Amino acid sequence: MRKRRIFDLDMPEEPEAAPDAAPGVAETFPAGKVTTEKAPRRRGPMATAVHENAEALRARAEAEAAIRAENDALAGELVRLRGLGLIVDLIPLDAIDATKLARDRMPGEDLELAELKASIRDIGLSNPIRVEPAGQGRYELIQGMRRLTAFRELRAETGEKRYAAIPAGLMTDAEGLDQLYRRMVDENMVRKDISFMEMATMARDYARDPGTACDDPEKAVAILFQSAGYQKRSYIRAFLTLVDLLGDVLEYPRELPRGLGLDLRRRLDAEPGIVAEIRAELAAREDRTAEGELGVLRRWAGAGEGGETFPAGKKPAVAPRPARKARMTFEVPRAEGPAKCTAANGRLEIRLALDFSTIDRRRLEEAVRRMLDQVK
Repeated sequence: MRKRRIFDLDMPEEPEAAPDAAPGVAETFPAGKVTTEKAPRRRGPMATAVHENAEALRARAEAEAAIRAENDALAGELVRLRGLGLIVDLIPLDAIDATKLARDRMPGEDLELAELKASIRDIGLSNPIRVEPAGQGRYELIQGMRRLTAFRELRAETGEKRYAAIPAGLMTDAEGLDQLYRRMVDENMVRKDISFMEMATMARDYARDPGTACDDPEKAVAILFQSAGYQKRSYIRAFLTLVDLLGDVLEYPRELPRGLGLDLRRRLDAEPGIVAEIRAELAAREDRTAEGELGVLRRWAGAGEGGETFPAGKKPAVAPRPARKARMTFEVPRAEGPAKCTAANGRLEIRLALDFSTIDRRRLEEAVRRMLDQVK
């Protein structure tokens, strides 16, 4: 038996009868004339299915194109934010190295580190550090040495898991080494406690770094401290001599004030032979304190007690070494808010929400004098 074939045929519809035509009589047209209106063609099931499938494919292609465009835009934004260090992730402490840049922090007691650790314990780290990928799952520290140190000490002291990783902004390695040094220096220039010895050491280490194009420490000062004024840069250059001649024997280089450093630099320029004498006296002092070290430097700078000076080769009598005392912190209630005080050997620091530079100098000196008279 032969199989019957079924076809979808579009049959023309019968013309409608004219309104005045007799029943059953279709409308006719004169020869050579046809109606201008065409009756809509009727799709068969197969044609309808093909049409609907094509519409679905077209809609799907448009949706996929829109998704790809959105993903490309998000990927571009991610790369941009990553380059700026604005993508933050938790990075294990053990995966972070700090060897790429010579740090501007010198050895010595950091009195503010305890406050930073207390803040991290209470509210966490508000300002993430910055790192860049170094390969094989490791990262290189770009900014935030004190924050990283605080986390490492908290981990060692408490053993808590929350200190095993630190929030870090992930940066690409698109920035050159010079720019990374500038970024670190400019960030730390706002610190009031950074000393001229630290800034001079930073310039010297920058010039010694084989990855930089500068090998002159004085030129390095101009490169690194562009945001500082001319006078400040001249002070930093003056301290370069102290870094080279005495930096390795000083235990409290951060405590060396600007005025004493400049006086000492002038004395060394006039009498370079006293360098060996100063180094020998400092090396002979065991259990040295910050005040004791500064006392030695004052005498050799010609600023001994009562204006007494010491010529080259003549050693002053060694003053008795004061006993080292532990540092203590306390708060004093004030109308402006609590005054946070830190007391240490040879140092008293007061932090208060008050601009002391607006107070008349004579009033401020008198207030300090009275306070010191009370603590004798």
